[in-house]
Amino acid sequence: MSPRRPRLCFVNLDAFPALVPGYEAHRIGGEEVQHSLLSTMFASAGHEVSLVTADFGQADDMQAHGVRVLKSFRADAGWPVLRFVHPRWTRLHSALRRADADVYYVSCAGALVGWVAWFAQRHRRRMIFRVASDTDCDPDRLLVKHARDRWLYHRGLRHADWVLAQTEHQAGLLRTHYGIEAAVVPMAIDLPAADSLRGERDIDVLWVANMRTLKRPELFVEAALRLPSRRFHMVGGSMRDEPEVFLKVRALAQGIPNLTLHGRVGYHDTLALVRRARLFASTSLIEGFPNTFLQAWAREVPTVSFFDPDGLVARHELGVRVESAEQMAAQIETLLGEPERLARISRDCGEFMRKRYDRESVLQPYLQAVSKALAS
Repeated sequence: MSPRRPRLCFVNLDAFPALVPGYEAHRIGGEEVQHSLLSTMFASAGHEVSLVTADFGQADDMQAHGVRVLKSFRADAGWPVLRFVHPRWTRLHSALRRADADVYYVSCAGALVGWVAWFAQRHRRRMIFRVASDTDCDPDRLLVKHARDRWLYHRGLRHADWVLAQTEHQAGLLRTHYGIEAAVVPMAIDLPAADSLRGERDIDVLWVANMRTLKRPELFVEAALRLPSRRFHMVGGSMRDEPEVFLKVRALAQGIPNLTLHGRVGYHDTLALVRRARLFASTSLIEGFPNTFLQAWAREVPTVSFFDPDGLVARHELGVRVESAEQMAAQIETLLGEPERLARISRDCGEFMRKRYDRESVLQPYLQAVSKALAS
């Protein structure tokens, strides 16, 4: 009899809308997409997989794409301050127990890392933590609001059985600031079929992100103003903690005829927009390894960005790196004005993804991480 494969539990409170269509009104970020993709990849590889999420009104203990989905608490349930304990911790603890996993996987700095680490320690289970942003690796840049949550994150990080990073840069930051050695693993992506890449590219430049200050959407608006003959599209909805960012962008977009603001768009509909784009723009200075870059490159869309993870954009000519809205506009115009060069770079993007991000290449390092966590 072959040994039982370890049971895995992915913990991401906002991942349900990324896993199950029909919840487009809810925010979906990069880590939600990653948890959805990784959980289904492990399930298809024969593992018993569960996903603990928040309560979006879905049935409890349901199956989706081979993944057992367990809900914990509703985001607005309970009284302020008191709800930190009940219903949030009590219902999360209940969901983690029902998952009954050997290894619990969590990502992104926050109180959740500390909660999951405490549960794993108490119940003699293992926990894997993966960095989601460069700021997760530096206590002075941590994007966690409350001191209580920062303490829980730091405690959870130090008690993780295995730590993963998205880039070599992040691994270096963890080593410098926390004395932690992290393994660098690839991001998960569902590569599109080759025939799906055919068709008209009627969007010159696409921008996709949550509307936050650190994403600097106003720089994309400025680039659109500089290039009135090019078609610019933006995807991103209002965020609960920074609604003013979306309101400002919406007001600006109303006066720019070549800029289309879609607002919040569902995951699969966003991928359809990426396939229609000729270029993908990113204006954020603070990132980890953006899911949107992988989604763009997989659909043969080069990036024009302020950020270059581990120098991949420059090293493999997957687009261009810029340092100002003026330079972004100039590079966009140059690339769009050289169709043969753009076509070559676009093909290189697709080839890069097909060589490095097939399912087996992505999953293998995570399987190794699970084995090492269990042996720790």
